[in-house]
Amino acid sequence: MERFTKSKTMIFPREIIVGHKTTSKVAELCNRMVRGNSVLIVVDKKTKKLSGGEIVKILKKSDYIVNEKIVTTATVGQVNKLINYAKKRDIDILLGIGGGSVIDVTKLAAFELSRPFISVPTCASHDGIASPRASLKHRTGSVSKTASSPLAVLADTEIICKAPFRMLAAGCADVISNLSAVMDWKLAQRLKHEEYSSHAAVLAETAAQLVMDHADEIIPDVEKSAWIAVKAMIVSGVSMSVAGNTRPASGAEHMFSHMLDHLGPGIMLKGKKRKKPLHGEQCGIGAIMMVYLHGGNWEKVRDALKKIGAPITSEELSVSKKKIIEALVKAHEIRPERYTILGETGLTEKAAKAVAKQTGVI
Repeated sequence: MERFTKSKTMIFPREIIVGHKTTSKVAELCNRMVRGNSVLIVVDKKTKKLSGGEIVKILKKSDYIVNEKIVTTATVGQVNKLINYAKKRDIDILLGIGGGSVIDVTKLAAFELSRPFISVPTCASHDGIASPRASLKHRTGSVSKTASSPLAVLADTEIICKAPFRMLAAGCADVISNLSAVMDWKLAQRLKHEEYSSHAAVLAETAAQLVMDHADEIIPDVEKSAWIAVKAMIVSGVSMSVAGNTRPASGAEHMFSHMLDHLGPGIMLKGKKRKKPLHGEQCGIGAIMMVYLHGGNWEKVRDALKKIGAPITSEELSVSKKKIIEALVKAHEIRPERYTILGETGLTEKAAKAVAKQTGVI
């Protein structure tokens, strides 16, 4: 009999605190998470005012040595600056306080420094608040990198509820898109014998179903909406830790989204002021079309997105029909090693137009 040698490492958040006014528990959380007392607070200008300032005061009252660093964008340059800053100060733990960019920069710096970090989201626009992956901006779009899973997550729903509702809706759309990602993963298992984790897949699907089941309750200016959404996003992030990769939450719909970023701004829509699409919004629309290609219940996905106020058409996304088609045709180029419903050669322009029209995206 062949000797069994398989091994796997899974790293999860040790503690997750979600709810009303949980910011007040930050010092107690740090006490449980780390022995040292040197903390690096990472914020942007907005989140410093929103939550960072209060957290600094709470930690200083608890005798922590608090350092602060403001980041502007999620780029390699910002990550390197944060690493160099932390090395000079012998930091014990990092706290990323903000949205996706701040948390992504913090988790990558923590990974390179071999230091723990706590994720403190001030908005919930995607499932990166608890995942071991980070997305950095690049001149040709964005790139996903391996990073640290947060040692803990501290999500204050009162603060998250104050962020623009569009961001929360985008985060919900990102989680709903797990459905098409898991379909792609199962397809890759069947056709390419790719390693598949049913446990990770179930977590990802459960997160998506949670959002869809409560879509009617996810509305602006209601703190319970943030409660539902953040819990789902954390479960989605954990599914990636179980898998050891992004497969349960990233398939062809994410490749479509990244290709939209790569292609740059689309044609301006007549009489409309163009807004920059959010990652989750793009993934939601991508999921509608990919579930359609899989022969799944794409109408259910579309209806859930519509209920939570996420875009379901190219016009609502503020992207031209031409760009939607081009992104569909070229999406398979983003991660050619990742097998999805788009196959190895992608869609023809004719097929791309057909799926976009059939689903009402264009």
